[in-house]
Amino acid sequence: MNLAALPSVEIVSRDLAKESQLPKSLVTGFVKRQIESYRSRLLAGEPLQREDIVADLSSSLRAFENSRLRPVKNGTGILIHTNLGRAPLGQRAARSLYEVATNYCNIELDLETGKRGRRGSFLEESLAILLEAEAATVVNNCAAALVLTLRALIQEGRNEVIVSRGELVEIGGGFRIPDILETSGAKLVEVGATNKTHLADYEKAISERTALILKVHRSNFFLGGFTAEADVQELYQLAEANGIPLVEDLGSGAMMNTDELAPIEHEPRPQEQLARGIELVLFSGDKLLGGPQAGIIAGRQDLVARVKKEPFYRAVRPDKLILTAMQEVVIDYLTIKDDPTRLDLVPVLAMLHQSTEELGEKATRLREAHGGELAETTGATGGGTMPKSQFPSLALKTTEKPAIADLITRVEDGHHLTDPRTLIE
Repeated sequence: MNLAALPSVEIVSRDLAKESQLPKSLVTGFVKRQIESYRSRLLAGEPLQREDIVADLSSSLRAFENSRLRPVKNGTGILIHTNLGRAPLGQRAARSLYEVATNYCNIELDLETGKRGRRGSFLEESLAILLEAEAATVVNNCAAALVLTLRALIQEGRNEVIVSRGELVEIGGGFRIPDILETSGAKLVEVGATNKTHLADYEKAISERTALILKVHRSNFFLGGFTAEADVQELYQLAEANGIPLVEDLGSGAMMNTDELAPIEHEPRPQEQLARGIELVLFSGDKLLGGPQAGIIAGRQDLVARVKKEPFYRAVRPDKLILTAMQEVVIDYLTIKDDPTRLDLVPVLAMLHQSTEELGEKATRLREAHGGELAETTGATGGGTMPKSQFPSLALKTTEKPAIADLITRVEDGHHLTDPRTLIE
């Protein structure tokens, strides 16, 4: 045991602070916490040298500083990259976010009457119009939307939720649909087989304890081969005949016809599913929609009202920043509806729709600046959306990563691929 090997917190903090952009008090606090782990290791008899500890502290501080959130350049060609913050916001939404964040705002004030206003009223009305739904509301993520919806629609003695075995998906972070149901207080009733679920399977499972039928869109995997699933309209008729709601977790939130934007398959839109008989749809705000992290609930007005009356709603309701960004994204989509040429308002749509000529021009500029060669490659939507979708793209292929600050590339066969599709100029 040689505690004399421990360096002085004051001296090390002073030296490290000179090389860091962090406040000295943060550097000192970080060093103090790290020193305690070295103390424990020395007490356990581990032979540590002072110079090694100082070097480790410097390396650890650098790693800590690099974990601070900041912009990076996505050269992977994956549009909705969960590790890189999913979809980037459009410029108008970002500007509005800054204005509201740095000022007071009318989040619960009616500027017409001067009286207390209803939080999110503009967003909810605009969303309902965009989605062609009776009503809509927003919470802080899609998992929260599902938990909240289940809590609102189940009740004592009637808490069974019917789900096809082929739709018991695992979402990001290891969370599984059965776990989410259990958290909400619902009891899962599995029907059908992994690859085939028929209408009769749902019909057989319905009882006086059934609260709702839940469909979960396979947004992060697909089934192929010998498969079948119940028709949504027939499922709606069955649910309606038994007086129970039909709910779908769509996940990805495609608002446009994806097959018209790029050579990929069609992703079901919330509007389509509502028109086919789904009574509540749930989907993410920060995936194909291209907004902030949020969970959107839309459909029958009475069901949305029940969801908002659930006490848990207050725990997951969005703050002023999510409301601001989301309302501007909705306005962007309604603007695109009026003028289909304005895909530039939503970056993820513009990236998906880029032509081969545009990609070629961008890739050529990259090659002129950084060398290398052009290579045909494929892009993907990513982020737990459209798992079969890969579309042709063009990338700069280099042996070394291009000298661009905070650039993230895709590495294949020992080469760096920089796909300009996802680079924001």
